Amino acid sequence: MGFSVLMSLYYKDNPVWLKQAIDSVLSNTVKPDQIVLVVDGPIPNELEKILNEYKNFLDTLRLEKNSGLGIALQQGLLKCKYPLVARMDSDDISLSGRFELQLKEFERNPNLTIVGGYIREFDSHNGKAISVRKVPLEDDKIKKYIKTRSPFNHPTVMFKKEDVLKAGNYQTFYQMEDYYLWVRLVKANYQMKNIPEFLLDFRTDSEMFTRRGGYKYFKSNKELLKQMLKMGIINYPHYLFNVTIRFIAQVLMPNKIRAIFYKRILR
Repeated sequence: MGFSVLMSLYYKDNPVWLKQAIDSVLSNTVKPDQIVLVVDGPIPNELEKILNEYKNFLDTLRLEKNSGLGIALQQGLLKCKYPLVARMDSDDISLSGRFELQLKEFERNPNLTIVGGYIREFDSHNGKAISVRKVPLEDDKIKKYIKTRSPFNHPTVMFKKEDVLKAGNYQTFYQMEDYYLWVRLVKANYQMKNIPEFLLDFRTDSEMFTRRGGYKYFKSNKELLKQMLKMGIINYPHYLFNVTIRFIAQVLMPNKIRAIFYKRILR
């Protein structure tokens, strides 16, 4: 079955990391039939040079202004030509057998809608390993886990384009574009799976924990929980519990403490 890779790029991305990300896709044991790269608004010349270097491998979609990840992925998905779509960020590294492993899962179970896996997090400054993020494997465990946290590592997923479009495609939801999509897929009762394999090396730094804090981020989390409550994914006591924990971790905790919390408690 043919598949596309969907990536998004914006002006703050690192050209060296972009090159490494594209190379990791092209060097996989099974190569994609299409790489859709959405350029989310104007980008500097350094990034343009990388795009020009790989122009024969990329199906590029340019947005006139920076519209955010939700819109970029929404428009990019519509440009994907193949029934399966693999996500990939512009600064991460897909491991060499990633796509082959995921395609085999869809062959084994044609009823699957989405397949993800584990990630290895490493420091973007010195390349040192930091931690790993493992996620629940089976459909029932994923649908239980989603009540508290996102059950997928977004840059690892491969999914059926048709099912995601039926669920409403990616939508604008500050820092929650992926989680909101998973919630809607759960509501539609699509079958899900994670495989117990590391599929991707994920760059991180201290700024990641800053982005996972602050009142704006908390408000977005709270709004997502409201949507989950309306859909019947969670009940009211679960809603209150989640809101309380998120308020403590995202608003009250200093950034250094939040970093420890994410690395040691949530990994």
